[in-house]
Amino acid sequence: MKRVFKYIIFALIAVLFVGTFVFLFKNSRPEKEQYQELEATIGNISRTTVITGKIVPRNEVNVKPQINGIISELLKEAGQQVKEGEVIAKLRVIPDMNSLSSAQSRVRLAEINLKQAKTNYDREKALFDKNLVSHEEYDQVVQAYEQAKEEKDAAQESLEVIRDGVSKSNATGSSTLVRSTITGLILDIPVKVGNSVIQANTMNDGTTVATVANMTDLIFDGNIDETEVGSLVEGMPMKISIGALADYSTEASLEYISPKAVENNGANQFELKAAVKASSDRMIRSGYSANAEIVLESAEDVLLIPESALEFEGDSTYVYLKGAEGAFEKTPVQTGLSDGINIQITSGLATGDIVRGSRIIKDAKKDKK
Repeated sequence: MKRVFKYIIFALIAVLFVGTFVFLFKNSRPEKEQYQELEATIGNISRTTVITGKIVPRNEVNVKPQINGIISELLKEAGQQVKEGEVIAKLRVIPDMNSLSSAQSRVRLAEINLKQAKTNYDREKALFDKNLVSHEEYDQVVQAYEQAKEEKDAAQESLEVIRDGVSKSNATGSSTLVRSTITGLILDIPVKVGNSVIQANTMNDGTTVATVANMTDLIFDGNIDETEVGSLVEGMPMKISIGALADYSTEASLEYISPKAVENNGANQFELKAAVKASSDRMIRSGYSANAEIVLESAEDVLLIPESALEFEGDSTYVYLKGAEGAFEKTPVQTGLSDGINIQITSGLATGDIVRGSRIIKDAKKDKK
């Protein structure tokens, strides 16, 4: 009995040894490499680039006051439409003391001159009525009197403008009223009631009371790398997509390419602008980030294969072409336009040819199952 049990153990050890040897032998043998088979087909191909930028109005105007003062009333707010000449804000004037003093002095001097001219006029008229002076002398006195009255009125009007910002003779054109210079949408009103504002002069740009823009005339403003700018020409179509509007896209037409590069993160880039065809049913806000897709090159009805099928050796390009017997043969080809996935073949292949693609890698877990 013991002898039989010993034989059984020896048999089991032998079977285990042979099984292990067979398993290791099979795993040590190289597997036959398998590759994807790709067909050369006729199709269209294009090389595109995506440009990042933003949507901005073509004309954006900063509305500024004509005089120094304090905002006393705001009649509009951001987001409202405004017409050219419409009042946006009212000012309370803060007169410059030197200018006010000069204007008051001018009024006093004009009153003195007018009083003297009136005295001369009354005297000369009495003499003229008695035919004691000539028409020429009388006309000169009348002219001097009229000039003195005109100077008095001008001095008084100038004082009112400096002191109050408006004169009695021109109340509708008051400089205390800040009016929009264009028709459009108010993008921003950066001031509040009570803020001091100053007019533009040679020393400063003045205070912006409101920013107004025509939001029906928009442009895409972006930058393109110098390696691609040579393929662009004015008038090329572009497809604009806006990040904030996921389901919205529109067309644009390239209308400006900067003649001078700007350095951006170590790369030379050129500014470009494109007229955007805005839709009336979607609200597009100034400053929206956007991407512009533009076709740099395209070809129709050309022979195409996946770019992954190409092999390179020095300056030569080739593929492995499947022969009649199923073997793949190394075949040189000439390539053309590429979109990063497919590539145009200009010579070396024909429609329907099968070329070798990427190697098929088996899943070890599936093999075990």
